[in-house]
Amino acid sequence: MTEPRYQDITGVILVGGKSRRMGRDKAFLEVDGKPLFERMLAVFRESFHRILLAGNREERFAAYGLPVLTDIYPGSSLGGLYTGLFHAATEYVFVSSCDIPFPNTDILRHLCSLKDGFDAVVPSTMYGYEPLFALYAKSSLGPIKALLDSGDFCAYAWYPQVRVRYVPYEELTHLDRDERAFLNVNTPDEFAGIGGEL
Repeated sequence: MTEPRYQDITGVILVGGKSRRMGRDKAFLEVDGKPLFERMLAVFRESFHRILLAGNREERFAAYGLPVLTDIYPGSSLGGLYTGLFHAATEYVFVSSCDIPFPNTDILRHLCSLKDGFDAVVPSTMYGYEPLFALYAKSSLGPIKALLDSGDFCAYAWYPQVRVRYVPYEELTHLDRDERAFLNVNTPDEFAGIGGEL
């Protein structure tokens, strides 16, 4: 039985990336015949009643029939997060970049289930925080805005100012059986390594 979609969390997909290292738009590279963006969108449509796209790319994503928000602070993933959080009609958003090849619904729902009492729920792996597959509350807007106004675009430099539930990877391993939920590909060689189609 399919879990009901969240009514109190808005899904925000960041679509403003430049894909410089890949040399072409990662959002529309295909794995198993499906563009990366559509792979993420399928997980979000299964999980959230409301979905927003953040990034100055309306012409590229208009066909999907979803709101495409112009970034209030253009040029960074933190600015995209701020834009989605600012415009969301719900108290919480779950944000993801659009180019994760193997998004994991079970991990997404586990992170969402931990939101009570926190301003952010952020997974971490041996490589560090995963700020672009995480949950945030509107109470985060002030600290994010202050950081952006200072010219700092680090996606997680504001975490010490809010209540963050850090979720160690050990808490998620039973949900990530093929160990690829947080896989990220930035170059043609990395993409070819996961069987991607350039």
